[in-house]
Amino acid sequence: MNKPEFFVTPGYGERLLNGLHYSQAVKIGDRVETSGQGGWDDDLQIPESLADEIAQAFRNIERTLATTGAGWEHVVHINSYHVGGFTPEVSNVMAKFYRDYMPNHAPIWTQVGVAELALPTMRIEIRVTAIVS
Repeated sequence: MNKPEFFVTPGYGERLLNGLHYSQAVKIGDRVETSGQGGWDDDLQIPESLADEIAQAFRNIERTLATTGAGWEHVVHINSYHVGGFTPEVSNVMAKFYRDYMPNHAPIWTQVGVAELALPTMRIEIRVTAIVS
C-alpha cells in the first residue's frame, strides 16, 4: 500500500495549516484528493462578485493540484458546495470554467446546496479528485 503524502498550497494553505492544522491535498499512489477550495486570496478574503469568487476557487484548485504534480487535465470528479442554490449564473459560470480548464474531458460532478461554508462570506467551495497516471 502506498503511503499518503500531504501537500500544502503556498500562501493560504500555509495559513490554514498553521491555524487549523489541515493540508490542502493528499496523494496516495496515483490518486490526488483536495480539501475544499474556496474563492479566497492568500489573506482569506472573498471577492464581492460571485463570478470572481468561482474564478478564484478554480485558480486555487489549480494551485493546489500543482503542489502534487497534477493539473486540471487529471481531474475525474468534482464536488461543489453552494450557498444560495444553483442559479443560472452559478451553473453558467461553473460550466464555462469546466470547458476552459478541461476542454478535452468532462469529469463527473456533484453539486450540493449548503446553508453556510467555513468563512461567513463564502458562497462556493470546490473539492476534486484527480488521477495522475
